[in-house]
Amino acid sequence: MSEPMSEHKAVVEWQRSGAFERTLYSRVHTMRFDSGIRIAGNAAPGNIPATVPAAPGVDPEQAFVAALSACHMLWFLDRACKAGHTVDRYTDNASGRLERNAAGKMAITLVTLRPAVEFGTAAPSAVQLRALHDDAHEHCFIANSVSSQIDIEPQ
Repeated sequence: MSEPMSEHKAVVEWQRSGAFERTLYSRVHTMRFDSGIRIAGNAAPGNIPATVPAAPGVDPEQAFVAALSACHMLWFLDRACKAGHTVDRYTDNASGRLERNAAGKMAITLVTLRPAVEFGTAAPSAVQLRALHDDAHEHCFIANSVSSQIDIEPQ
């Protein structure tokens, strides 16, 4: 196996703050990144028992969809710039569908990206725009990783 080009780390931390019973324990956690950014995390609202106090936080499924969306956007901006187009604004109302996959396991089976792009110069034709999105998708590290092997290394 070759050396990785880069390594990306995150620290996910949870701490018990009361009784550790399935219907009572908080799912709130913190995701911390090398840049110093901290994001409040939580389970998806539908996965939290009604007996657990509500708390804000990004759930893992949202983070997955956002990672795909952001990676696509970054590659799209790169490709548009390289093609000589000036992008003024990019907004994506992305969504992911959680359901049972072919193996019967719960999985995000479909992510739909809905990018709206505003150009500061003449916009590319519909065919050129589609090609830019196709090229961005082909290069997106996260999209290329969706079916990758996952190793679990308990510490």
